[in-house]
Amino acid sequence: MVFADVNVNRTISCNGSLCMEHGWHSQYEIEPDGSIRNNVPMGRTKNFSREGVLEKALPVFWKCGFADTSLQELEKATGVNKSGLYSEFADKGDLYLESLRHYLRKRQKEELLTAKPLGWKNIERFLKLGPCSLEGQKGCFSVNSMNQFAVLPPMAQEIVSKNREFLKDLIARNVKAEKPAMKPTILAEMILTFFIGISMEQHLKISNASMNRKVDEFMKVVRKL
Repeated sequence: MVFADVNVNRTISCNGSLCMEHGWHSQYEIEPDGSIRNNVPMGRTKNFSREGVLEKALPVFWKCGFADTSLQELEKATGVNKSGLYSEFADKGDLYLESLRHYLRKRQKEELLTAKPLGWKNIERFLKLGPCSLEGQKGCFSVNSMNQFAVLPPMAQEIVSKNREFLKDLIARNVKAEKPAMKPTILAEMILTFFIGISMEQHLKISNASMNRKVDEFMKVVRKL
């Protein structure tokens, strides 16, 4: 899935894709990976990597949600004890926030909505490949975060909200390229709502064939609007 840039106030490059062409900028103020929190107090050797912790913490948050994930579960999953985690992250909320950023960075690289030429094919790929299995989980971690929005740390709420708007903008640009009769922003909202719905249905263990049929039928309708 394509997601908004997760670097601090940088132009979104998307590896030379649509984003750079339009000079878009990140909507987030995100602390870079090489931040001060990466520093371990003198005299202590860090025997884990920040990236490795995020890779292992993400599936736990994805499965259990922010509120129901315990420190003990995170320690077990990452292999890092409490003091080690707290030397790298301020608290559980900070670890969740960085896991969300890590997820968005990974999905951004797929560029499902920025391939040229823009149009319906990109949107169809996005709907079929966006809500996929990743880190052993189903659906979309960002969509899952919407379901627990009220209990998320404020910065995580901001990222989830702004990422949704960023996605809608990308979808609208693909729709506009097809010159539909309906206003592109309205169609984009419909498409994004459909995407959120099928991402949630992934938890019902619906087969890929069934999901793809739903997308095919939806796209038949959308192309006529």
